[in-house]
Amino acid sequence: MIEKRFDIPFLANLALREKQIQQNYRPVIAVHKWFARRPGTLFRGLLLSEYGSGELQDSFYQANALNGITVADPFMGGGTPIIEANRLGCDVIGCDINPMSYWIVERELASLNMEEYQSVSDSFLTELKKKIESFYMTTCTICGNEAPVKYFLWVKTQACKVCGESFDLFPGYLIAANNRHPSYVLVCSQCGQLNEVDDQSEAGDCAQCHEPLKVQGPAKGNKCACSHCGSNNQYPQPSQGPPKHRMVAIEYYCPHCKPNHQGRFFKKPDVTDQLRYEQAAAIFLKTKNSYIPDDIIPPGDETTRLHRWGYNRYGELFNHRQLLGLVLSCDLITSLPDDEVKNALATNLSDLLRYQNMLCRYDTRALKSLDIFSIHGFPVGLMQCESNLLGIADEKRGVNVGSGGWTNIIDKYRRAKDYCQHPFEIYHAKGKKIRVPIPGEWIGPGKDNRDQQRDRTIQLHCGSSTELSLPPNSLDAVFTDPPYFGNVQYAELMDFCYVWLRQLMGIDIPGFQRPTTRDIDELTGNTTMDRGAEHFLCGMSKVFCNMAQALKPGSPLVFTYHHNDIGAYYPIAAAILDAGLVCTASIPCPGEMGGSIHINGTGSSITDTVFVCRSTGVVSRRTIVDSAEAIAELVLQDLKSLKAGGVKYSQGDIRCITYGHLIRLSIWLLRSEWNANWDAMTKIDRIAAQARRLGEWATIKDYVLSVAAVPEKQSWITLEPELTYEGECHEIAF
Repeated sequence: MIEKRFDIPFLANLALREKQIQQNYRPVIAVHKWFARRPGTLFRGLLLSEYGSGELQDSFYQANALNGITVADPFMGGGTPIIEANRLGCDVIGCDINPMSYWIVERELASLNMEEYQSVSDSFLTELKKKIESFYMTTCTICGNEAPVKYFLWVKTQACKVCGESFDLFPGYLIAANNRHPSYVLVCSQCGQLNEVDDQSEAGDCAQCHEPLKVQGPAKGNKCACSHCGSNNQYPQPSQGPPKHRMVAIEYYCPHCKPNHQGRFFKKPDVTDQLRYEQAAAIFLKTKNSYIPDDIIPPGDETTRLHRWGYNRYGELFNHRQLLGLVLSCDLITSLPDDEVKNALATNLSDLLRYQNMLCRYDTRALKSLDIFSIHGFPVGLMQCESNLLGIADEKRGVNVGSGGWTNIIDKYRRAKDYCQHPFEIYHAKGKKIRVPIPGEWIGPGKDNRDQQRDRTIQLHCGSSTELSLPPNSLDAVFTDPPYFGNVQYAELMDFCYVWLRQLMGIDIPGFQRPTTRDIDELTGNTTMDRGAEHFLCGMSKVFCNMAQALKPGSPLVFTYHHNDIGAYYPIAAAILDAGLVCTASIPCPGEMGGSIHINGTGSSITDTVFVCRSTGVVSRRTIVDSAEAIAELVLQDLKSLKAGGVKYSQGDIRCITYGHLIRLSIWLLRSEWNANWDAMTKIDRIAAQARRLGEWATIKDYVLSVAAVPEKQSWITLEPELTYEGECHEIAF
């Protein structure tokens, strides 16, 4: 059972390492972007803790066949629990209300002829290059030869309200820092020439016009002075329509000069570079563009930011060169036979979109494009990055140069599906990473590469899990990663890809009849759709009750959860109690990476609580406590286990671990008096009052901090040596 066999240090160490470079540990996630994927190693460990045999650290690196076990996931999202259960041989039932989730998980689990995919994708790229490669070339400033462009950098422009002239909205003139390039690269504010300097604080004068170089731009605090008349202008100005842009810099790659060149290749766009863009735009305007979604961007918690910038339709988020390449790509995909290879390339195009739009930014330190979802929102910057749509393949080294192109996406997809046929785990020993093949396991239907039939079924459903019809006593387990209340607006973000994929593939796919992935029954807090805690509680309760009635007695319902606000836990606790379940364990394990853009340097938690719930069974007596000091002792034991796994935790992690114990204990203490017929606010008030009686967060935190020194904010994770894990305790039956 999980409560006894889950090895916190071992699995925390693996989960932490996986989240640092997740595609190296679970390449299958590269099939398509999804948000906040939990570590596959965590769910493999959970499944093997419940159903495996022998020592967990041994069975984890061995082939397992959990035949005859049926596992469901009512919130399958990117598919991690479903994929891990399927790989272990379980029958799986997955459900999600978002049609993009359904499409992505279906592609992850679908069989794919790799040779055919490689052949068709090679032909696809060859045909596409014939049509658009010239628009992604430039002249090398060193040797004079043609060279492929990696990134075009654009600045937003605006018409002055006084003189009517167009001016640049430069937030700053730094194009590249000296981290991955020998020097800083600055755009001259007067003539636009690129200058390479050793010290940006003493940049000197422009090499071309001799005007002083600047680092700080004129655009700040939503105001910018017109460079022509000096008038102060407010931005954005949605009445002027979608923002316009001006090309100001190019990073290219010259294979001829590279062997003798230090750093990257930068240049100011010349007349020919501008002409190439204009030629692409002219061809696009004459091209049939029925694939471009004309959908209006609906208001939302995230999409309202686009409206403030004058974007009203999804097609307005791309420039004409990007649209030309995407339309021609759609043409080629449409011409393919209706099979899994076509589905794969359509998925590739959908994933490519996040790099091929005019909301991407250029990372001046890492010198690469940041995709539109790099911060789980719709960031509208003043400087945008256009990637080479084709991608640049360095055939000599066998690698892709730059990011965001077709070659990158196809290569990631190929590796993802190869991993499905030949899965592996990463073993760490004496500072080395060893890839351990797991022959006998695979991801996909009940037929492996050797045509050996196994009893393994996959059922995927697009719709609400409250309406999923499951016979009583039909499930051996539920493993899931539910919505974390209001953290990420998945549907609002995924519509960006969905409107294109729907236009390309038609409406015969489950869920694709809807014009948007948004649904009133989606279980996330959303101000625009007036969805709050009561909606979340009601929906979670219906789902958990549906799953509980289908579970065999004593079988686990397991899910991960974390939130900075304990109030977001109350609906979850109510749903567990409504379903007649008891929380038998709350286990900490890393679910995020401290170095993530949206986490590093903040008070957020990287640690999830794994809640294990059952209708009947036993709980560890030592975990049933009723005072703030005793809860703090449990938290300290959890921190000790995490530290043994190399987790460098913060006060945010302590908070989430504490909330996990408070909610688990509140469920235990309220179980006998709970009435599922109470209204939502009564349920929330009862749980909140019980949690307060057990102990306030501030009191528990002070006790923990009096014993252990813990930093307030997250910092990049440094792994530490593993230690051993403690033994078992006495139990209480329920």
